[in-house]
Amino acid sequence: MKIFILSILLLSITTLINGGITSKYVRQAQPANEMSLETFPSPPGHNAPEQVHLTQGDRDGRGMIISWVTPLNLAGSDVVTYWIADNGSDVKRRKKKASTSSYKFYDYSSGFLHHSTIKNLEYDTKYIYEVGTDKSVRQFSFTTPPKVGPDVPYTFGIIGDLGQTYASNETLYQYMSNPKGQTILFPGDLAYQDNHPNHDQRKWDTYGRFMEPCAAYQPIIYAAGNHEIDFVPNIGERHPFRPYSHRYTNAFKTSGSISPLWYSVRRGPAHIIVLSSYSGYGKYTPQYVWLEQELKKVNREETPWLIVMVHSPWYNSVNYHYMEGESMRVMFESWFVNSKVDLVLAGHVHAYERSERVSNIKYNITNGLSTPVKDPNAPIYITIGDGGNIEGIANSFTDPQPSYSAYRESSFGHALLEIKNKTHAQYTWHRNQDNEAIAADSVMMYNRYFFPKEETARDCFIC
Repeated sequence: MKIFILSILLLSITTLINGGITSKYVRQAQPANEMSLETFPSPPGHNAPEQVHLTQGDRDGRGMIISWVTPLNLAGSDVVTYWIADNGSDVKRRKKKASTSSYKFYDYSSGFLHHSTIKNLEYDTKYIYEVGTDKSVRQFSFTTPPKVGPDVPYTFGIIGDLGQTYASNETLYQYMSNPKGQTILFPGDLAYQDNHPNHDQRKWDTYGRFMEPCAAYQPIIYAAGNHEIDFVPNIGERHPFRPYSHRYTNAFKTSGSISPLWYSVRRGPAHIIVLSSYSGYGKYTPQYVWLEQELKKVNREETPWLIVMVHSPWYNSVNYHYMEGESMRVMFESWFVNSKVDLVLAGHVHAYERSERVSNIKYNITNGLSTPVKDPNAPIYITIGDGGNIEGIANSFTDPQPSYSAYRESSFGHALLEIKNKTHAQYTWHRNQDNEAIAADSVMMYNRYFFPKEETARDCFIC
């Protein structure tokens, strides 16, 4: 009876078109109100560290990059102290010095940006760490992932195009209120500093402070979006991604990459590949050559779940940024199908959409076969550029809904990917609604390598 009532309620807010669902839930479409610079002051204390954040620091999860900012580069301000939590009297405190840099951008000078890579950590272990000196020491913690393996349960949060609005705040804290998330996959567009005159770099600082309650305690694996480019030649800023690269480093060299804009990590049961939609990817380019080799290194017996992040979506039925990812799709989609990629995450479009498992790889310039078709070896494509940024909701869909689109909605939100084992992963997208995270779309995903069964609406616990 409860299932029947739930089904009626869901049917009342959705429309089925060509086999896909377009939600009728209406979210306010105008730009979200951005939180002011004064909302996020620096922490108290002389030369107090701030904007603390984490990302994976090696190939397999035994390393962590701890990053923070200080106003001054004083002695000791570039050192992190860390130890295993709850280790009784046998506490061995270790120290690691950070690399430190700063940058100038137009009329802005950054603080001192510290990045410390700590290695040889124990798997599945909680660590305490401290940064700062004297009375300005600040303490945080993180938990390392389990050892890479095929049946290791692990939960990823998924957030994109976040920004720093009141809607962004709702998205972040609704994600944080759920204890399941262990690491965030973030397919680009962070601070939206470039929506302000001269790409106001102070917004990078406020974004870092805004994110710290989450980012200092669990790692975030980033792909770079268009709002990270910061290419403004008319004010003398001619080096793309310079502020982003200074602030958000990663362990790209451990995966054989020559650029922090494309790289990979292995975490628990997942092999995660990060690509750059705004770097060269044509044949013979460094990114093309790297990806070709990287896909050959994937060992599904160790990491059964193969996940790729880009920024510009390949399958999108919203009238914003429509087909902007088409050239990258044409270049790499056949590789993804041949490699049986499970999931592709994108942002850029400020709405939510989940695709069917489809491919369009039979097309060439002469045969005219250019229609996406169902393909059991193809990924599911998720567009999740709905974090809450200042530009607001994308609320104009193509009509009718194309057959490749399984579910779409113009709302802000976040998602969870709960990997259960090497065959099953529960995926859920949570809409921001009335100060609650409403599970609006969900599907049990089946691994393409070990269990390539077709997902259906019956496998979806809320559909």
